[in-house]
Amino acid sequence: MYKKIMVPVDLAHADRLDKALTTAADLSRHYKIPVCYVGITATTPGPVAHTPEEFKSKLDAFAKDEGAKRGIDASSLAKVSHDPSVDLDETLVSALNEIGADLVVMASHVPGVPEHIFASNAGYLASHAPVSVLVVR
Repeated sequence: MYKKIMVPVDLAHADRLDKALTTAADLSRHYKIPVCYVGITATTPGPVAHTPEEFKSKLDAFAKDEGAKRGIDASSLAKVSHDPSVDLDETLVSALNEIGADLVVMASHVPGVPEHIFASNAGYLASHAPVSVLVVR
């Protein structure tokens, strides 16, 4: 049915992703397909890493740990953005096309007043991605 799952991850908030990570791993095992964890970083130092290279290394380690812990084929893709807060949505769509995933499993938060004015990242991806998007709350 599916060939590859993309899971956007924010390493600064990895502790809040368990439900989405578990869902992606369950689907991966069920369909016997790989998961690619995608992270977006800036060129400037941030809370997770000082450089894009350090971020990539940490994302690679995250994917390796997830793969071993959950018994799945896991990889990672680190994308660099000049301003992730502005172009995160477009960068995720670009990553989706780059890795050739046909399913996205991503965490979201409980919507509040801001989501009635501004679209969430998960909402944007669900509306604009050319593939199925499963938003996990």
